[in-house]
Amino acid sequence: MSHRLIDNPENMATDISRVASSRRHSENGLPYVHKVGVPPKTNLLKEITETVKETFFHDDPLRNFKDQSKSKKLLLAIQAVFPILEWGRSYNLSKFKGDLISGLTIATLCIPQDIGYAKLANLDAQFGLYSSFVPPLIYAFMGSSRDIAIGPVAVVSLLLGSMLQQELDPVKQKHEYQRLAFTATFFAGITQFVLGFFRLGFLIDFLSHAAIVGFMGGAAITISLQQLKGLLGIKKFTKKTDIVSVMKSVFAAAHHGWNWQTIVIGLSFLAFLLVAKFIGKKHKKFFWVPAIAPLISVILSTFFVFIFHAEKHDVQIVRHIDQGINPPSLNEIYFSGEYLTKGFRIGVIAGLIALTEAVAIGRTFAAMKDYSLDGNKEMVALGTMNIVGSMTSCYVATGSFSRSAVNYMAGCHTAVSNIVMSCVVLLTLELITPLFKYTPNAILASIIISAVIGLIDIDAMTLLYKIDKFDFVACMGAFLGVVFQSVEIGLLIAVAISFAKILLQVTRPRIVVLGKVPRTRVYRNIQQYPESTKVHGVLIVRVDSAIYFSNSNYMKDRILRWLTDEDEILKETNQQKIQYLIVEMSPVTDIDTSGIHSLEDLYKSLQKRNVELVLANPGTMVIDKLHASGLADMIGEDKIFLTVADAVMTFAPKMEP
Repeated sequence: MSHRLIDNPENMATDISRVASSRRHSENGLPYVHKVGVPPKTNLLKEITETVKETFFHDDPLRNFKDQSKSKKLLLAIQAVFPILEWGRSYNLSKFKGDLISGLTIATLCIPQDIGYAKLANLDAQFGLYSSFVPPLIYAFMGSSRDIAIGPVAVVSLLLGSMLQQELDPVKQKHEYQRLAFTATFFAGITQFVLGFFRLGFLIDFLSHAAIVGFMGGAAITISLQQLKGLLGIKKFTKKTDIVSVMKSVFAAAHHGWNWQTIVIGLSFLAFLLVAKFIGKKHKKFFWVPAIAPLISVILSTFFVFIFHAEKHDVQIVRHIDQGINPPSLNEIYFSGEYLTKGFRIGVIAGLIALTEAVAIGRTFAAMKDYSLDGNKEMVALGTMNIVGSMTSCYVATGSFSRSAVNYMAGCHTAVSNIVMSCVVLLTLELITPLFKYTPNAILASIIISAVIGLIDIDAMTLLYKIDKFDFVACMGAFLGVVFQSVEIGLLIAVAISFAKILLQVTRPRIVVLGKVPRTRVYRNIQQYPESTKVHGVLIVRVDSAIYFSNSNYMKDRILRWLTDEDEILKETNQQKIQYLIVEMSPVTDIDTSGIHSLEDLYKSLQKRNVELVLANPGTMVIDKLHASGLADMIGEDKIFLTVADAVMTFAPKMEP
């Protein structure tokens, strides 16, 4: 007979099934189920230490210091602050060639951009160049990204300019305005440094990707609209940034304020820049074309204006850029008085936006080159460079996506490319700035428009709509807030919607009804698996979140509502009432005292309805707190199971195969 069983696969499968079935039952014939393990008691101090470690030191930054001598630890500490000392030991001529080409390439891009971005911040042109000289040098020694290119960026320049001019007039109170800009830069650096030093970098993650996409897109539209002043040669222009005010100002000047020579210059070179950008995007090997196009535009337009004396025909030009390196500005920072708090407020906001942009760019290129990036180290580096920058006549600098992309494609190996760029900017400040005298403002407007147009990410917005409608609403809220109100309002909407989403997910967790997937012992969401079947007399629900004070009452009320609805359906069809409520707790990672009380209230409510509460697979934290509170004893150890299938097998055995 055994021979026949071995020869017949079907008989073998039947025999194995019988053996497996027999193992499910104990000697007295009752179902055999595994008990849920109760973790050993943990020391309170140890638990707090582990929580702090996972919150602030999840990447174990001190692992390299273990089992090292004091001198080695000191060396590692210095290298941690100045990563250049670590990778500099393996630096060679081959890497320098790549960094040299990259540095020269991004320098040709940054010089005209810096002049334009300074205008965007309502500052003199030289301040943009200053901000691409000192900060990149500091970052090269302290930053951990190999690809990020440092300098002023459009969004931060616009944000800074719009917030500063609400406090001071950049023309009538020029010196005070500059002082407030340095003060804001100082506090932007302090904010970034503190977040990195105390390892609070996770706070910037509260600004969701959807909100950032919308904010950046709206900022790009606003920046482009602001450039209509220079592109059309308008002299009287609104200080407001919303689209309605800007368009009113533009059309109000249409009959007497537009300058056709300026329009020809601006639109011609804008078309040239966009074509160059298209070529670079279409053919990666021509990455240098869009990189060098802005400098070519500046040279050619300056030459034409000088030759034909276009400034005499009301074509607005740069006129003057101070020559020489950054003058010290420590004594210009407001450390007291009414502008101290204003500078602090503006600096914190600008610092956070700059930080978010830089870290996102750094992580993007680190992932592309497959190396790790310490976000907290980046924040310390960015903060230090802005603190030093505020003392050397710079305004807020951060990572520029357009320059970083060019830096990456040009074949950079290390942050030496930033040093090369700084050296070129230094030579420009010392020798070349007088040559920018006849550079038309229209060309700077064209350069800025061509640079920011890439911030409008239509593909990302479309993807948000397809994946998550709430994310799309968040994106559009931030976008419309920036375009129709102001950068600050758009930012506020972005933050508010990001927090609203978090609160909604925390306070209203998903609770679903489970059914048995045919021919398995698996129980899944009946909406995801319509073919799954409910168990007679049993309601199985799953809570897809930790249970805290913020959602515990909702959890209890929602489950009771499920139970009421189910009983009404069963009553209409004359079926057996619900006798057991099984709560699948696998996704419940934690529970607090409010959650315990809500489960207790749920248990008491069910008792009044003659329904038994059954728990399935509570996690380590949850089962520990259930026992500590005595709720496990109240519910009964025999009603806490390892799996839903075990619970069903115990209380509704006819449903099991």
